This record gives sequence, C-alpha cells and structure tokens, in this order.
Amino acid sequence: MGDIEKANKPGKLSQIKTEFKKVIWPDQGTVRKETTAVVVVSVLLGLVIALLDIVLRYGVDFLISL
Repeated sequence: MGDIEKANKPGKLSQIKTEFKKVIWPDQGTVRKETTAVVVVSVLLGLVIALLDIVLRYGVDFLISL
C-alpha cells in the first residue's frame, strides 16, 4: 500500500517547478528601479545614523566634561 501512495505523489522537484511557473517575474526596468531605491534609502539611512552618532557622541562628551 505504501508503494502505491508513493507512486501517485508528485515529487518535490516537480511541485517546485509548478510553483515557479506561477510566479510573475518583474522586468529588468522594474528590478533596476527598485534596486536603485533600496540602495539610495540604505545610504540615506546610514548617513542619518552616522549623523545621530556624531551628535550624541559630542553631546555625551560635553555632559561628561561638565
């Protein structure tokens, strides 16, 4: 009975291939725009964090020196 059930079940690889056929892949222009947006936002966020770090460091140093 176990062999019959195994024979009727589709393999994992064929299930994965079926799911990949359902995916709507973005075109190259969309990927480029979204990648650019991610990089720009990441750089801006890094700059904001660096600026906050500098301000807080000088603020703490000032408070310690009092």
